Amino acid sequence: MSVGPSILARALDPTVLTPDDAMSEKILDAALDLAVTSGLRHLTVDEVAQRAGVGRITIYRRFSDKQGLNDAMMLRETRRSLTALRASINPRLPVDEQIVEGFVTTLRLARTHPLLVRLVRVERETILTLLNTPEVFGLLRGFMAIQIHAVHARTGGRDLAIDTDVLAEVIVRLGMSFLLIPESLVQLDDDEAVRALARHAIVPLLARAQ
Repeated sequence: MSVGPSILARALDPTVLTPDDAMSEKILDAALDLAVTSGLRHLTVDEVAQRAGVGRITIYRRFSDKQGLNDAMMLRETRRSLTALRASINPRLPVDEQIVEGFVTTLRLARTHPLLVRLVRVERETILTLLNTPEVFGLLRGFMAIQIHAVHARTGGRDLAIDTDVLAEVIVRLGMSFLLIPESLVQLDDDEAVRALARHAIVPLLARAQ
């Protein structure tokens, strides 16, 4: 099974809908559990049906086929992560601290989401293929740039000393490096340590233009 680069684009598109009734959620939960245990490539409709306690036809009616099931599961998990990232940005905080909290949340999601942890540890080629495409990288950079621009606009700040897209790229690249190479002198499981890193490595880039 390959993770198509369109998953992130679809997750960011509010017009893209997937089944979200109780039965569909049960099926997607089962698919996630199995993907974490045995990997995305080995996921089968039969195993998902058995884990969810439903018939194969029930899955096919909602998700068409195995690819549709996999995509729906990945789409749901991607949207959950993006929602958590947005929720971490408290508009009452100073702009610098909002960016810091967004970075902390991103790394926390990277180290705690069970499927992402599985991909990094066991199926690294899958996540490398996903990230190493202009479409996905551009979408990640664009999403981060939108968040930075929104945060900055809410504070009524003056222009930043660095282009928003460039800053977004720096943050995305930094986050990706910690995702793909988790061995670090920074205690990535310590939010305070990650906050300190963000304040020293990212916040200086947010200095206002004089």
